Amino acid sequence: MFGLPLAFAVPAVLFGLIALPVIWWLLRLTPPKPESEVFPPLRILQKLVKREETPSKSPWWLTLLRLLLAALVIFALARPLLNPQTEIALEDGPLLIMVDNSWASASDWSARQRTGAALIQSAGERGVPVAISPSVSPPNATITLVDAATAAASFATLEPVAAEPNRAQALNRLSEAASGSENATLAILSDGLAQGEQDSALDFNSNAVAKTLLFNGEITQLAAVSDAQNRTDALEATVIRSQNSQLADEINVNAIDEKGRLLGTATAYFEDGANEAVAAFEVPFELRNDMATLRVENQANAAATYLLDENNRRRRFALFSGLAGDEAQPLLSPLYYIERAIQPYADIVRPRTNDLSVDVPEILEQGPAVIVMADIGVLPNVVEDQVENWIEAGGTLVRFAGPRLAASAEVDPFLPVSLRSGERDLGGALTWTEPQVVAPFSATGPFAELDAPRDVTVNRQLLANPDAQLAEKTWASLQDGTPLVTGERRGQGTIVLFHVTAEATWSNLPISGSFVDMLRRIADISANTGASEIAAQSTASETLAPLRIVRSDGELISPPAFVKPRDTGNSAVTNYENPAGLYGTQDAFSALNILSSGAALTPFVMPQTEATVETLPYAVAEQTDLSGWLFALAFLLLIIDTLAMLWINGRFKRSYKTASASAAVLIAITVSGLIPDPAVAQDAKPGDELLIENLDATRIGYVLTGRQDTDKITKAGISGISRYLESRTAFEPSDPVGLDIETDALAIYPLIYFPIDANADMPSDTAIARLDAYMQSGGTILFDTRDQIGGSFNAGQSPENQRLRDIMRNLNVPPLEPVPADHVLTKSFYILDTFPGIYDGSPLWVQASTDEEGIDRPVRRGDGVSPVLITGNDLAGAWALDEAGKPLLPIASGNPLQRIYAFRTGVNIMMYMLTGNYKADQVHIPALLERLGQ
Repeated sequence: MFGLPLAFAVPAVLFGLIALPVIWWLLRLTPPKPESEVFPPLRILQKLVKREETPSKSPWWLTLLRLLLAALVIFALARPLLNPQTEIALEDGPLLIMVDNSWASASDWSARQRTGAALIQSAGERGVPVAISPSVSPPNATITLVDAATAAASFATLEPVAAEPNRAQALNRLSEAASGSENATLAILSDGLAQGEQDSALDFNSNAVAKTLLFNGEITQLAAVSDAQNRTDALEATVIRSQNSQLADEINVNAIDEKGRLLGTATAYFEDGANEAVAAFEVPFELRNDMATLRVENQANAAATYLLDENNRRRRFALFSGLAGDEAQPLLSPLYYIERAIQPYADIVRPRTNDLSVDVPEILEQGPAVIVMADIGVLPNVVEDQVENWIEAGGTLVRFAGPRLAASAEVDPFLPVSLRSGERDLGGALTWTEPQVVAPFSATGPFAELDAPRDVTVNRQLLANPDAQLAEKTWASLQDGTPLVTGERRGQGTIVLFHVTAEATWSNLPISGSFVDMLRRIADISANTGASEIAAQSTASETLAPLRIVRSDGELISPPAFVKPRDTGNSAVTNYENPAGLYGTQDAFSALNILSSGAALTPFVMPQTEATVETLPYAVAEQTDLSGWLFALAFLLLIIDTLAMLWINGRFKRSYKTASASAAVLIAITVSGLIPDPAVAQDAKPGDELLIENLDATRIGYVLTGRQDTDKITKAGISGISRYLESRTAFEPSDPVGLDIETDALAIYPLIYFPIDANADMPSDTAIARLDAYMQSGGTILFDTRDQIGGSFNAGQSPENQRLRDIMRNLNVPPLEPVPADHVLTKSFYILDTFPGIYDGSPLWVQASTDEEGIDRPVRRGDGVSPVLITGNDLAGAWALDEAGKPLLPIASGNPLQRIYAFRTGVNIMMYMLTGNYKADQVHIPALLERLGQ
C-alpha cells in the first residue's frame, strides 16, 4: 500500500472511516463540571475575586483521543498484513529449485528459506512435484521429484556451508530429475555472486524448463579477507568488498588468538571506487605469531573469517658467528648474506654478549625456529644439553663450514654427518682438481623442484666420511658427488650443514639467488608449532583429519559428521566434504580458507537461455497480521479516555506539599602524609670502581693462576714489557691487571697473557666460555706453556701442554700455524724472524692464513688480528724485572741478546694487537704505488 510492505485482508472495512466526522460531532459536547463550594464564607469571597470557568464543550485533545480510538478499531477489523507474500506464478510442470547454500548466502539465509517455502506451497496448491538441488552438496547426492510436503520438509533441513557453490553440478542433477517432464519452472535461489569461468559453463537451455525465476541476492553488504601475508614489520590482510558496495570506506579487521582473545584491530581504507584494501597489523613479532584468526567486523559470513596456520607465521632466526667482531666487515661477514636472504620472511635475533654460555640460553628462551651458526667450532659444555633438547623438540640447527669448524669437526656432536679433518681445496696451486659446480637437486629431497644454480662454483669444502647413510643425508651435492648440503632428523628437529662458508670465500653460492631459495626452503620445513609434520604429510600426499570447521556465519566449531579428511594432494578448493577450516592435529594443522589471493566479489549475471527469465526479490521477512496489535492499542486508548473522564469530573484531588529547602554541606577530608623521595636506581656493582679506573688507560691483563710464584713472575713480566713499550714506542700502558677470568670484565684488555701452570686449578666451564666470548669480540689470548715446545704443540707431552689442550677443547679456536716469514708479526715494529723468551725452541703459533697460495704479496694477514697466540718460550719470564730494572730470571741459553729479542717480540705483539692491518697497509704501499704507476 503506497509503496509500503502493507496490505489488508478485509479492505472493505476501511469504509467505516467515513463515519469519523459523525463520531466527532457526537463527542464534541460534554456536561459541565460539578461545582464544589467550600465553607466558610471567606473561601467564597476568594472565589468571587477570580472565578474559574467550567468548559461547556469536550476538550480538543479528548475529542482527538476518541477519534483515534475509533480509527484503530476500524483498521484492526480490516486485518492489516505486514510484508504480504506475493503470489508466485508457476507453470503446469514440476518445480525445480536450485538453491545456493554457499558461504555468501549465510547472512540472509532466512530470506531464502521463506522464498523456498512459498514456492513449495504454491507447487503444493497446484499439485505439481518438486525437486530441490543445493549447489553445495555431497558428490554422490541423488535428486528426484517428490511431493510438496516431502520437499518442504527436506528444504527446511538445508543449511549454508562454508564452501564455494557448484552450480553446474546442481543444474545437471535437476535436469536428470526432470527428464521426460515438460513446462517445468526453474527457480534459482542464487547467492548473487559470480563464479567466474564456472558461470560461463552453466547450461540453462533444458527442454523441460519453460520459465526461469531468478532470485538474485543482494551482495552490496559483503566483505571478506582473501589473503594474509606476515611481512617484516606487519601482518597485512587483504580485504575485499562487493562491487557497488554500500559499506563504509573504512572496514575494521580483528585479530584473534587460539583462545578467542582479541589481539588487535586494523583498519582497511578503501579509496574511491576501490574494492580491495589492506589492513596492516603493525604489532610485535611475538603477537603476530599468536594470531590464529582474522575476522571482519559486522560480517556474518565464512569468508569474513580468515584462518592462519604455520605458513602465516614468521620464523625466528638466531644468528651466531665464530668470527671476531672487528673482523666482520660488511661484505666479508659470514652473516651478511644470510641476513639479507632471510630478512624478508623471518625475524632475526642476535646474541648479546658473544659469550655462548650466556647467549645460547637467552636465545633459546625466545623460542627460535632456526639457529644459524657460521663457523662455530664447539659449544660450551654447559649449553650442549639445552641445544640438544631444543633440537629434539623441533628446532632446526643450520651450520656453515669454516676454519674453526674444520679444526673441531671430529668432536662436534651437532653435525648431520661425520667429517674428515681439514679442508678440500679445489683448483688451488697444488691440486689437480677444478672448481666444482652444483649437481641437480634430488626430486625427493627438501630442495626438490628448485633449479640447481649453473653459475655457482665451489673452491673449497668440508668432506664427509663415506658411510651407508651418507646418500640419504645428502640434500645437495656437487658434480663429483661430494656433499654440498647434508641434513639429518634428530628427534622432532633437524640439523643441516652447508659444507662451504656463509660468505663468498669458499664458494659463490652465498651471492646467488639459489642461496635465498635454499634458506627459504629450510625455513619452510622448520617449525614454530609443528610445521615439519605438516610438510612431511603434504609431501607424501596424505590426508589431514578435520580439526575445526568454519560455520557459515564465520564461527569455528567442531567438525560435523559429513566433513571428511582432506587430501593434501588436491587443490585447495572448499566443497561440501571439505569446507573451510583447520585440518590436521592440534599441534600440526593446515588452514583451508574459502577465498584465495586475487579473488573478487562480483555480481552474478544470468547466462543467455531460451526460457523466459523473471527476476524476483527474496521475501525479506515473514508475513505478519497487525490486527492484534491495533486492538491492543485501541484498548490502551480506551483506558486513557476513562482516566481522563474521571479527572475532568473531579474524582482526583491534587494536593501540594511544601518541602523545605535544605542545604547539604560537603566536608573535604584532607589526607596528609609524608611523600617519600623518588627511589634512585642503584646500578653500581662490586668492582665497578676498579673497572672504571682501568678504563682510563690501556692495560695488559694476565690470568691469575692461584700459584703465588707463577703470578709474581707474570706480573713482573707484564710490568717489564710495559716499561719497555713506554721507552721505545708512543704507547704508554698503565700497570698490568691480574684477572679472575670467571668474574672480571675481559673486554677492556686488548691482550690477555695466560701462563699455563699444570699445578693450578683447571678453569671452570664458565671461565672457558667467557674466554671464548672474549676472543669472538676481538680480543686476543697469549697462551704460554713455558715448556719450550718443539715442533708442533699438538705433539707435546708435557703436563702444561696437556692442560692447554684441555682448555682449548672447549674453545672455538681457528686453525693455527707457526708465524710465517711474511706475516705482519715479523715486521709490525721490529724486523724479527724468531720470537724467543727464556727459551728459544718454540715457534709462535697464530691463526692460519686463508690467503691463496702462489700469490706474490709483501705480507699476509692484512685484515684482522689472530684471536689466539701460543708459545712455550716463557715470554713473561724474560720480561720480568725488579724495581731496579734488573732481570729476575736468567736466559736459558745465556745469550744476553735473547732477552733483547724477547722484549722486541713483546713490542711486535702489542703493536700487532693495537694497530691490526695498519702495518700491513704500510708494507703494501710500495706495491700499490707501483701498480698505480706513481
